[in-house]
Amino acid sequence: MSTQSLYPAEMTPDELARATAAMYENDACSRVGLEIVEVRAGYARLRMPVRDDFLNGHQICHGGLIFTLADSSFAFACNSRNVNTVASGCSIEFLRPVHGVDVLTAEAVEQTLSGRTGIYDIRVTNRAGDTVALFRGKSAQIKGNVIPHTPSGTGPE
Repeated sequence: MSTQSLYPAEMTPDELARATAAMYENDACSRVGLEIVEVRAGYARLRMPVRDDFLNGHQICHGGLIFTLADSSFAFACNSRNVNTVASGCSIEFLRPVHGVDVLTAEAVEQTLSGRTGIYDIRVTNRAGDTVALFRGKSAQIKGNVIPHTPSGTGPE
């Protein structure tokens, strides 16, 4: 399988990346309150307001929800080239607590894409711009495309 994007000549890589974000509609987990702010080739930025039901027993945002935000931004970034891609591994470091009524932003940046494997770094920040978590994801391309091939020329080639 080629790591090269599959899209019609009239679509730029960033236009294709935005089109692949339509996978959000099939991603029930990301719809827990995550908002797609920006998607480009190899890049995604998502935002999540911290709701009261996201708080754990210490009254700080549950780490699993911070992980979900980071992981979803990773997913949109690594699928942005219209090749179905999944996580093959990831890690997260929680650096500071997040309190209610805050807004978190996760910015996923592709570090390398070699063959069918990619590495992405995701920085999660609070409303003040402080880094609250760092996530690193390793991706693996699998068969298929996010946007199916359309022989009529109206979709990815």
